[in-house]
Amino acid sequence: MAETRTEEMLMNVGPQHPSTHGVLRVVVKLDGETIVDAAPVIGYLHRGTEKLAEDLQYTQIIPYTDRMDYLAAMLNNYALVHAVEEAMDLEIPERAEYLRVIVMELNRIASHLLFIGTYLLDLGAMSPFLYAFQDRERIVQLFNEISGARLTYNYMRIGGVKWDAPPGWIDKVREFVPHMRESLKMLDDLITGNEIFLNRVRGIGAYDADTAIAYSLSGVNLRCTGLKWDLRKNRPYSVYDRFEFEIPVGENGDCYDRYILHLREMEQSLRIVEQACEQIPDGPVMGKAPKFVRPPAGEYYSGIEGARGELGVYFVSDGKDKPYRLKFRRPSFVNLQLLPSLLKGQNMANLIAILGAVDIVLGEVDC
Repeated sequence: MAETRTEEMLMNVGPQHPSTHGVLRVVVKLDGETIVDAAPVIGYLHRGTEKLAEDLQYTQIIPYTDRMDYLAAMLNNYALVHAVEEAMDLEIPERAEYLRVIVMELNRIASHLLFIGTYLLDLGAMSPFLYAFQDRERIVQLFNEISGARLTYNYMRIGGVKWDAPPGWIDKVREFVPHMRESLKMLDDLITGNEIFLNRVRGIGAYDADTAIAYSLSGVNLRCTGLKWDLRKNRPYSVYDRFEFEIPVGENGDCYDRYILHLREMEQSLRIVEQACEQIPDGPVMGKAPKFVRPPAGEYYSGIEGARGELGVYFVSDGKDKPYRLKFRRPSFVNLQLLPSLLKGQNMANLIAILGAVDIVLGEVDC
């Protein structure tokens, strides 16, 4: 009997989500339905942010950080101003720090809601997408009230925040917390036990802690392997050491664990927001920052826990009002490196489940 002859085939997946504008392409080599090799193709949206920063004053760089992760811009704003503040040893008013924590954790929730909504949409479920975006819209409205923008906020300042919360805004945040808890319970009931969903994600795209460390993964992509590492706890910054909250971890390092951690992290973010609203003091929201920001000459690095992992800022100062060099440690860029080995040997049907669960934003990749 003649032997069946097979031939490998190259297939383009994308350009597509999760970049939201179609700027990620994955070239996969297939043997039948099995992925033999995969190569992410990035750079379609490259804007040269890090190079542009060399010609910008430190305060002028802040709006550029909004565009790096347009799903969690508050966190990116903070990463930059926090790095500069540490370099200059600036004292930040307590009210400003509390406002920062409130908006950062609300933005983490908004980002995670978008992950869950679009992930389930990719897997074929429409309802979770609509529910998730409904609650995300509430957060976006709160951001619009405090910053004047819905997506790119430019709210953080070196030394504090742009302005104080408007009257009644903190009370609106307090009212949002119990509503969001009910919504998370509804999403949990709707999605987590669904048999079709479980068959698509459980045991798919799994890796262990050693692999996660070898690839320098962070955020949910690290904690899904059981490693409890979160910079808000392990290397506290701002006023995070004043709040009680847990760091959820997974067990199997698969797509299911990465989904469930997004859900559980939102619950913990609500705990932080609730405590911050109760503890927030009165007072100014801007410290005594100089008009022209000039960090002392030297090399500096500061990292925070972004929505997708460790978001770091490294810069070299020559004592002037512009950085000599600036580099962002972008979690999406780092997390994406695992994709080829994660997809190799998988069935083609699992590609979207794995790709979506890595939770990357191409704005962070294409700096």
